[in-house]
Amino acid sequence: MIAVDTNILIRFLVRDDERQAEIARRHIKQAEARRERLKIPLLVVLEAIWVLESAYDKARPEILEAIRDMRQMPVFEFEDDQVVEGLLDDGPGSKADLSDILIAHAAIAAGCDAVITFDKAAAKHPIFSLLK
Repeated sequence: MIAVDTNILIRFLVRDDERQAEIARRHIKQAEARRERLKIPLLVVLEAIWVLESAYDKARPEILEAIRDMRQMPVFEFEDDQVVEGLLDDGPGSKADLSDILIAHAAIAAGCDAVITFDKAAAKHPIFSLLK
């Protein structure tokens, strides 16, 4: 199995560099035709969220929709899919940042009872505990 780096996903989703976007699209289509799976690590999901929000000013619904759409594509396999599912379930209704929601669900999947933080916004998610 081959993993996908953040820049490949960003080119695929945003098409900000047409040449690279076409190369990424072609590789993904070829893998799909060969019935191969491309792994998307959680760190890539986290970085993609950050890049889409900060560099491309994408709104939460657009980002969640893009992740949901990729999750439906048979060629992609997300690391810890239940963590990504938690992000997609909690993302629309939570006031926490998407990256914090992903961290929360990764911690839950790892068997953690809490995530300690100084981030007051993150502490709005039930698993986060604000250190004072």
